[in-house]
Amino acid sequence: MSTTNRRDGQAEQQEQRVAAAAAAAAGNRLDPWFHNYAGRAHNLRVSEVRSLFAVANRPEVVSLAGGMPNIEDLPLGKLGAMVDDIVANSGRRALQYGGGQGEEELREQIVEVMRYEHLHAHPDDIVTTTGSQQALDLVTGLFVEPGDVVVAEAPSYVGALGVFRSYQADIVHVPMDDNGLIPEALEETLARLRREGRRVKLLYTVVNFQNPKGVTLSLERRPRIVEIAKRYGVLILEDNPYSLLGFDGDPMPSLKSFDSDGVVYLGSFSKTFAPGLRVGWAYAPLAIREKLVLAAESAILSPSVINQMIVTRYLTEFDWYQQVKEFRTMYRGRRDALTSALAEHLPNLSWTVPSGGFFSWLSLPPGLDAKAMLPRAVTNRVAYTSGTAFFADGQGGDHIRLSFCFPTEERIKEGVRRLAEVVRAESELVEMFGTASNIPSQHGRETSTTDVPGPDSV
Repeated sequence: MSTTNRRDGQAEQQEQRVAAAAAAAAGNRLDPWFHNYAGRAHNLRVSEVRSLFAVANRPEVVSLAGGMPNIEDLPLGKLGAMVDDIVANSGRRALQYGGGQGEEELREQIVEVMRYEHLHAHPDDIVTTTGSQQALDLVTGLFVEPGDVVVAEAPSYVGALGVFRSYQADIVHVPMDDNGLIPEALEETLARLRREGRRVKLLYTVVNFQNPKGVTLSLERRPRIVEIAKRYGVLILEDNPYSLLGFDGDPMPSLKSFDSDGVVYLGSFSKTFAPGLRVGWAYAPLAIREKLVLAAESAILSPSVINQMIVTRYLTEFDWYQQVKEFRTMYRGRRDALTSALAEHLPNLSWTVPSGGFFSWLSLPPGLDAKAMLPRAVTNRVAYTSGTAFFADGQGGDHIRLSFCFPTEERIKEGVRRLAEVVRAESELVEMFGTASNIPSQHGRETSTTDVPGPDSV
């Protein structure tokens, strides 16, 4: 080999060593770009409920975990023909880009839907989004900077907690009781945060049939919550996907009906029609609405036109409100199946009895850890969501969320029977060995809370 070729080879090896050293400095073995991410990227976490779906959706497992609506009761054949007609006769419009604020005809219909919640809006007040989850993300992005505080009820919807974390917010919980968010606790929390000099940007709440607890904010408390937030200059983010699914009739007035300028209202067709279409909306004050449109255009250019047209045709051509009433009856029956099975198999425990929506909140016996118990529950062919998914500060191990929306009544009863077997077995082990987190497994090692991915929630 010539001297020149040898020098070239040595130079190439040196370049490779430098490149390898640079890559090592920039990242790690698993991800060479680790140190290049924005700070908010490191706040992204695996959703406990989503990660459980692969296990919970196996046919032999009764899933009381995910909040998946029952769409089998929809007139799927007629809906299929309707979609065919949209593509065949309106395809040039349906398959094209749209406006960032959403289709005007759908926004007009959303206004009519919201009248059931005592809201009187104009179509221009509405921004159509890719599910209310996108609206939640857009509003948070508009207001929250790293270190800002978001006040959220405890427990709280896990999808919202994930959004707040991603924007590097500090999440501060306020307790609830059977009548929803406690006004006195909210005022005490906001006063303390003000004394500490911390900036509170949002109050997040699900007022009707709350996810995960299933409770509803009482009518008496609603104007009080609005007044407290207004006095402290905190914008309310009212997430209301379950409002029309009350078992006792139409919903109570929304928070936004008490203060149009102090509340951003989020709605969705995911629970009353089809979650796969991903059509939701935000009803916001004028200045916020304008920024929401700009933020939405920056994120996705426009929401799906064809999906909006499907919702529009459904609302126009089908008796959608009668379908909602049928959903109410069906979900009430499933709620009753859950609570009666709990009373039969776990009579010494306590749980919420929701007056609508999808969820009940079950208290575990002392010493049991919901997340540690989950792998054994899945082994016994039943899945639930650990209460730890719904807190930002590690609470919730003494509770589980049970979802009754998807399984049939018979499957719900069987799932509770299987769950009761696991709870009794865990309680016996706690009596023998102490706390659940220190219980030896069948293989002679301590129970790991990561044996099976924990559940997060929709």
